Amino acid sequence: MTIEIGAFAGVVWEALSKKSPMTVAKIKKETQGSDFMVAAAIGWLAREEMLEIAKSARSIKVALR
Repeated sequence: MTIEIGAFAGVVWEALSKKSPMTVAKIKKETQGSDFMVAAAIGWLAREEMLEIAKSARSIKVALR
């Protein structure tokens, strides 16, 4: 499963490199990923310090550093 999450993190990174910032819902729509895979990929990229995450009242926005 770790390999799949790492590969999907690349998909999320690619989507964010084209359109950044995006909400988590928009990332899910753009990448066609499941809730689990999107969350795991965001966690992976955040741990690698590749993301900036901002929470507003209604959503969470994710951007590349």
